[in-house]
Amino acid sequence: MNRNFKKFKSSLLLCTGFLFSLLGFYFSLCTVSCAVLSVDEDITRIQNAYDDIKDIKGSFTQKSHIKDLKRIDTYGGEFFIKRPTKMKWEYKGKTPQEVIISNDEIIIYQRKERQAFKGSFDRATYGQAPIALLSGFGRIQEEFNVSKKNGRLLLKPKKSMGNIVSIEIETSEDEFPIKSFIVNDSRSNRIEITLKDVEINTGLEDRLFVPSLPKDVNVYEHNP
Repeated sequence: MNRNFKKFKSSLLLCTGFLFSLLGFYFSLCTVSCAVLSVDEDITRIQNAYDDIKDIKGSFTQKSHIKDLKRIDTYGGEFFIKRPTKMKWEYKGKTPQEVIISNDEIIIYQRKERQAFKGSFDRATYGQAPIALLSGFGRIQEEFNVSKKNGRLLLKPKKSMGNIVSIEIETSEDEFPIKSFIVNDSRSNRIEITLKDVEINTGLEDRLFVPSLPKDVNVYEHNP
């Protein structure tokens, strides 16, 4: 049982064109200052937006580039977040599943296999998973060193964060300031998540984050 859960946890943590002109070796002080200002402005916009957010919902597309398997897996679905610690990601398509995080509990329901995994949620274990990262981007300056790369914010963890080497954020001028993000890990895998139709503060109810499992579903519990 624990072996099945660990196998699934590893899968969850995984599943979860660049154009840049070479300007030479010399940059004026103004250019450097403007770049720093741009980074600070982006961080401030994200931080201010998150300060006012109570809940978020929208749709997403996820592409997982798995180097060892030389494969790209594509997923799509909907997500719901109620800050600080309630999340629900519904993956649709050929392998539908739900991932629900509510306070200190995580449940992964795999519809096709008619099975669910239930365990304790803690940021040390799952906080680096793409599904959990989105709710934590309001703490960028606390957890990451930030620079700019190819028009994106480049985040490098200040402390060890699982296998994550860096995260790239594409900002948006919309009400929700993040359009997409890319998670790069130490095994050269890459997960790209693009957000669409994002709405904030729509009044998501707590019952949305309570799983409704059919009676014939096998539920496997993991107790550390």
